[in-house]
Amino acid sequence: MTAWKPLRRILAVTLFLPLLAVAAPPAPASKPAPAAARKPVQRPSRQYTMEQFMGTTEVTDPVFASDEKRVLFSSNATGIYNVASVPVAGGKPTALTHSKTDSVRLVGAFPRDNRFLFERDQGGNEQTHVFVRTPDGKEQDLTPLKKGVAHFIGFSQDESAFYVVTNERDEGAMDVYRHDAKTYARTLLFQNDKGFAVAGVAPDETWVVMNESLTTSDGNVWRYDVATKTLKNLTPHQGAASYRVADIDPVSGELYLLTDDGSEFTRVVRQSKETGKLEEVEKADWDIFATTFSRTGAWRVTALNVDGGTEVRLHDVKAGTQVALPQLPEGVVSDLVFARGEKRLAFLHEGDRSSPNLYVYDLTTKKATRLTNTMGKALDSEDLVESQVVRFKSFDGLEIPNLLFKPHQATAGKKAPALVWVHGGPGSQTRKGYVNFIQYLVNRGYVVLGINNRGSTGYGKAFHKADDQKHGKEPLLDVVEARKYLASLPYVDGSRVGIIGGSYGGYMVLAALTFHPDSFEAGVDAFGISNWLRTLKGMPPEWGAFRQAMFQEVGDPEKQEAMLKEISPLFHAERIKKPLLVIQGANDPRVPQAESDEIVAAVKKNGVPVEYLLLPDEGHGFKKKKNEVLVNERALEFFDRYLKPATAATPTP
Repeated sequence: MTAWKPLRRILAVTLFLPLLAVAAPPAPASKPAPAAARKPVQRPSRQYTMEQFMGTTEVTDPVFASDEKRVLFSSNATGIYNVASVPVAGGKPTALTHSKTDSVRLVGAFPRDNRFLFERDQGGNEQTHVFVRTPDGKEQDLTPLKKGVAHFIGFSQDESAFYVVTNERDEGAMDVYRHDAKTYARTLLFQNDKGFAVAGVAPDETWVVMNESLTTSDGNVWRYDVATKTLKNLTPHQGAASYRVADIDPVSGELYLLTDDGSEFTRVVRQSKETGKLEEVEKADWDIFATTFSRTGAWRVTALNVDGGTEVRLHDVKAGTQVALPQLPEGVVSDLVFARGEKRLAFLHEGDRSSPNLYVYDLTTKKATRLTNTMGKALDSEDLVESQVVRFKSFDGLEIPNLLFKPHQATAGKKAPALVWVHGGPGSQTRKGYVNFIQYLVNRGYVVLGINNRGSTGYGKAFHKADDQKHGKEPLLDVVEARKYLASLPYVDGSRVGIIGGSYGGYMVLAALTFHPDSFEAGVDAFGISNWLRTLKGMPPEWGAFRQAMFQEVGDPEKQEAMLKEISPLFHAERIKKPLLVIQGANDPRVPQAESDEIVAAVKKNGVPVEYLLLPDEGHGFKKKKNEVLVNERALEFFDRYLKPATAATPTP
């Protein structure tokens, strides 16, 4: 899900997680400093407008050009995502696409010339097509489907072709096509009759590897033999255990997997080419969530999910050693990608108070060069706030981790209102990193607690599974307890606490106001589920077998109708008595507009203040800056009205 910035970077990336594991995994780097090591700064904080915050540019998806003298990336500098490039030595970025209506996402650059591939949908409907742009500026849709979805999944090892998955044959299955890199002529490589999530193609194209989701915490990896057209389960196991593809060694062809089978935390294993058995490669006392190779396997980079931040390990494969990354300010590194020649590494670096910037690291000279300056020119990072990792014990004693943002101006003598910020999912995690909207709320005097309720990823297998078939119950009670934690802080006014969330987090907002109607004074729900029966039945068909995994996670709409009605706010909306703001994209394929339409209509019958913001040109999230400004300002105005009634009439300029 691409939502407003916080939903993408902190609240979560999706409602559910369509498991098309094809892009280079994000790999943030530095471990957050302990909260005790950071002394809170007590200083006046200049207040900024949302337009000033939105002066910040977002960059993502870096890829080296074929000559390795430039890096291509996606940027919303124009107000909507387009593709740009910048020299590796630094300089002014150059726009390469010029869309003014629908966001353009860079997905790949041709290794031998200056063409590149991008994906684009229509108004956020997620019916993406794959396009090629040639150096003369011409664009061609390589997947002109009348109906369906297409995604790029990578270039062949010999660079003569690239692979695309589409569901044009069967809306519930993503088949793999091989496209000739020169003519774009395609051939069917794998007909995906099981609806598994395609994860990669062998370097010699003799097999295709896929992820099968049995539940959100139990899954297998399957291999399809192209010659014999047979499928084999590579990871049969007893009990619930997660197996998924990490990468394929480009030299040996050995498959690297991520699994928590037999352990609390996810680790890296590989399938021996000789014996076929799984061998241990790398582990930690936190979940490893990604490991990937450079083009010839000279380097391998691993990302660990460490207490809301991420730690990166860079391995020199031939030497068998771990290599230090460049020293950077405190923050996280993401979107690491190696140059084809394996002498350079591009990545993004960000902190809570600094927006993501693009860097190139020379692996020979050990020099890192910053290529972008994305922070809004009007913003002073000293006025922004660093998060702190905090924990509280929930109703049953389970320890709940969170990220806490405290305004500079909040003191025991000047107590501030507060918000519980609920991430999406189910699963996912509130993580460290720069978020315009969170900083905007904190800058305007709100304490923000980004909760990682039970069921969140990043804290081991048991914590992640603790919400299965319990949605609207124990995880929701964690959110209610978060309000109590906030009220215990000496600088928080416990009588002025609201709740905000998007996607699954939006469901948690609606559920809190419905099933615990006295817990929060106001709530903002962005494209949240009000009726689980409808949302589960209507999951996008291209998710294939993952649909069944969600039935195991949340509930089966055919077999558990009574239970799903019990936890769906729409069927109990008469209990809602606190003010509510609902935000929805009209083209949302995951949480249809009816979910918001009906809960708004139902709450209005209660005589409760309810506001509705419908965005006609967005889907499951917000891709246009103008809409982010509208949504963020509307949410602040709403909370000011109900959590700052004394000052709502005289907003600070």
